[in-house]
Amino acid sequence: MSRPETSDTAPGAAAGTAPEIRVEGLHKSFGANEVLRGIDLEIGRGEVVCVIGPSGSGKSTLLRCVNLLEEPDRGRVFVGSTELTDPDVDIDAARRRIGMVFQQFNLFPHLTVTANLTLPQRRVLGRSRAEAAKVAADNLARVGLAEKADAYPAALSGGQQQRVAIARALAMGPEVMLFDEPTSALDPELVGDVLAVMRMLARDGMTMIVVTHEMSFAREVADRVVFMDGGVVVEDGAPADVIGAPRHERTRNFLSRLLDPALAGLPGETPEEAGDAAGG
Repeated sequence: MSRPETSDTAPGAAAGTAPEIRVEGLHKSFGANEVLRGIDLEIGRGEVVCVIGPSGSGKSTLLRCVNLLEEPDRGRVFVGSTELTDPDVDIDAARRRIGMVFQQFNLFPHLTVTANLTLPQRRVLGRSRAEAAKVAADNLARVGLAEKADAYPAALSGGQQQRVAIARALAMGPEVMLFDEPTSALDPELVGDVLAVMRMLARDGMTMIVVTHEMSFAREVADRVVFMDGGVVVEDGAPADVIGAPRHERTRNFLSRLLDPALAGLPGETPEEAGDAAGG
């Protein structure tokens, strides 16, 4: 799949359409550490936005504030026309519209793959056992794991467990998917299968925010790339612009260390560590 890398429109929702996700003036601190310092972001329906930046820049906190796993100190978050930060909102109902996939797979080790997918459907959505099993089977097939329905997580590779986690999120029928470094805990040879599933979701029109260090994925799949550093959005634009021709020195420093390990200075340095060095 290939998405256009340039655009004549400004970043955000397409002209004349309401954004699927809107973040306004988002602030979040943990004690004296101000992690988000006034984030404004709009994401259109069906848009794929990759968020990149050094560790500690606020990327994961931004995702967790979008579905209110972390409560912002200030600012507003909308999914469609629903304001999640409204004190009177039914937050459980609102969260059902948002699927989230974490770095770790968070599967129940004592349950089969099918049971991991059916349990939240039955408890949260009230689906019958038969309906939940049908939805589980459909989504396991969607991520290429139909044959693993009766397996336990310990019998699966890390990449397979992450695909099960994606299938579990999809089984809840979300309108938006959030991915927080979904491949960072995987061995390199297992990354491709997970990214292939995410490419499929993008092709199918799923609205996605993806925190990632996978620059090839961002170049190929993202409609936009957002570079964060120090709790603010430094650059926001088409992949060809932000990754290929960044305007800001902070972005150039981060990408140079991420894309050229020889510049990282330490043998075996991870992308996250390289990001820390680039971010100052």
